[in-house]
Amino acid sequence: MTRTPLTPFRLRPRDVLRVGGTGLRYRPVRAVLSALGIAIGIAAMIAVVGISSSSRSALDQELAGLGTNLLTVGPGKEHGSGRTVALPDTAPAMIRRVGPVESVAAVARLPRAGVYRNEHIPTALSGSIAVYAATQGLPEALHVPLAVGNWPNAAQSGLPVVVLGAGTAETLGIHELSGASSADGPNGVQVVLGGGRFTVVGILAPARLAPELDQGALVGWDAARAGLGFDGHPTTVYARVRDDAVTAVHRVLAPTANPEHPELVSVSRPSDALVAKTASERAFTGLLLGLGSVALLVGGIGVANTMVISVLERRTEIGLRRALGATQGQIRLQFLAESLLLSALGGVAGVLLGIVVTGVYATMQGWPTTVPVWVSAGGTAATLVIGGLAGLYPSVRAARLSPTEALAGT
Repeated sequence: MTRTPLTPFRLRPRDVLRVGGTGLRYRPVRAVLSALGIAIGIAAMIAVVGISSSSRSALDQELAGLGTNLLTVGPGKEHGSGRTVALPDTAPAMIRRVGPVESVAAVARLPRAGVYRNEHIPTALSGSIAVYAATQGLPEALHVPLAVGNWPNAAQSGLPVVVLGAGTAETLGIHELSGASSADGPNGVQVVLGGGRFTVVGILAPARLAPELDQGALVGWDAARAGLGFDGHPTTVYARVRDDAVTAVHRVLAPTANPEHPELVSVSRPSDALVAKTASERAFTGLLLGLGSVALLVGGIGVANTMVISVLERRTEIGLRRALGATQGQIRLQFLAESLLLSALGGVAGVLLGIVVTGVYATMQGWPTTVPVWVSAGGTAATLVIGGLAGLYPSVRAARLSPTEALAGT
């Protein structure tokens, strides 16, 4: 009589998942604690990349509103002496003649003038508020709206009126221009500027491209000439140019502003500072990603340790399954599947936790929540790789146990 050789039963994918999940179901606390290490590492990586991406998205939105076509022209320094040389008083008019330039505005720092809420404030307590003479069109050139009030028109340029920067208004405690008390006089809210009273007609919103103006008080060009000893030399000239001509205009602004000494003129683009800030944050992001990778590695070691202990504790189960006909390959597959499920559990939890942390932080900062798809997919794939590596040795060790050896050790 011919014997038919026995063919081992093939495990279907559903059976692999069911058998692999046996150890997780009967040891839930250990499974959760082991998966926690993976979850922390993945969550850290997701959160770091997500927060960095959200910050860049917010910057891109801000630059889209502020524009990257603003150039600033300022005084340079003499070589050797280091002395700052003022811009010619004709610089704004000369720059305005450059074809691609769409708008020009200028400010001039008035170092001898101070700003105080009233005459009773000691002179030394200036609050670090700077006084600037400003030309028409400054809000349009900087793309900075007025939070309160209006910018003085051409007819008001010579009048004692002032526009406060956002920080200056906070320092002086001025938030509204209507409903002023009688102590402010008949013309509304007033401040003491350069020894005289100036009426506050507006408050600027924060100026990201010119942050120095946030702690400033801006008066008309003609008013500064008439009563504050202004000599007409601008400190900074702001020029908005066509997007396609930024580089070309950047090259000609210095000789245009000061034809005799172009080397004594400094030209810059304020948006570059914001981009450089983001570049420095990327280096910090790389460091945090490294720390997250270390946490992920530690989590993988925890999974490997759990699986090794599981093999030792389940020798009877392994021996019984081998005695009932399970092959070495099926035993390997069981423990490898268990390791992968354990890592996948931590990976999914880590991805969700990282997205939640990113969303909460971005919302607190007023940023759009941005979590790249690649980091979520990459994090999940990384957990599966770590789970496979962590479960490789324990699964091979379990498969090498013979039925008699496994059952004899109980």
